Amino acid sequence: MENSRNVTEFILIGLTQNPNLQKVVFVVFLVLYVVTLSGNLLIVVTIAKSQTLGSPMYFFLSQLSLIDTIYSSSSAPKLIVDSLHEKKIISFIGCMAQVYAEHIFGATEIILLTVMAYDRYVAICKPLHYTTIMNYRLCIILVGVAWMGGFLHATIQILFTVWLPFCGPNVIDHFMCDLYPLLKLVCMDTHTLGLFVAANSGFICLLNFLLLMASYVVILRSLRTHSLEGRRKALSTCISHITVVVLFFVPCIFVYLRPVTTLPIDKAVAVFYTMVAPMLNPLIYTLRNTEVKNSMKRLWSKKVTSID
Repeated sequence: MENSRNVTEFILIGLTQNPNLQKVVFVVFLVLYVVTLSGNLLIVVTIAKSQTLGSPMYFFLSQLSLIDTIYSSSSAPKLIVDSLHEKKIISFIGCMAQVYAEHIFGATEIILLTVMAYDRYVAICKPLHYTTIMNYRLCIILVGVAWMGGFLHATIQILFTVWLPFCGPNVIDHFMCDLYPLLKLVCMDTHTLGLFVAANSGFICLLNFLLLMASYVVILRSLRTHSLEGRRKALSTCISHITVVVLFFVPCIFVYLRPVTTLPIDKAVAVFYTMVAPMLNPLIYTLRNTEVKNSMKRLWSKKVTSID
């Protein structure tokens, strides 16, 4: 391994090399990160404290918010700190850890979004059997499957990446360690490697996305037999979920389901799915959900009362 890899650290180009723009990057992404953490942790705390949000849907939503909190933390702090430095360096181990974190939390979120779609399918298409099917034990198992799937995907990906021969140069044209920018630095033919990445990452994104879209077609078709109020409530939840799915899956498919190549727009896409999407998820779910908004208001009222 040592003979085939003489790179011990990587230099990140970052989003920009302009000193003035780097100050803007620092402020903008610090605000983005704080809003992301605040919004997602608020959802986790609200669902944990509220007795009215005890259904499986909210349990999965709290898990999604928890994953988004950790997922955004895998890249945002490094980007924010690096914007204060002219030279942005990351060790080889740190780079591999960042790749692993990105893929374990990203893959876990993909599977969890699929689980959430199944939950909505049962709730809307089999309402009389919902509480029996979606019992607490099954919910725990499904979340465990999501984490196990993320673990297996990320472990396979990192074991394949860490043994690659990085002989130099060591400059990554990105603000974080990602697979395709890293593969450009490998001193061997990367065609086969690109097919592996497309199969392990891109195809999984595409397959899950198609499954999710198909499931929502079935769900929306079944709404024709529901009452007007039932359709309105179900549509509100489904639209929120579909929006989150599209925001997460489309960038994933764009980045990973293609040959080994990097495009100028890749950095903007990476910013979107690692920082913007995790920030938007709490807004999408809470703005369209009266129960969550009311629970947040009650939690805030109790906090203010206790302070007084």
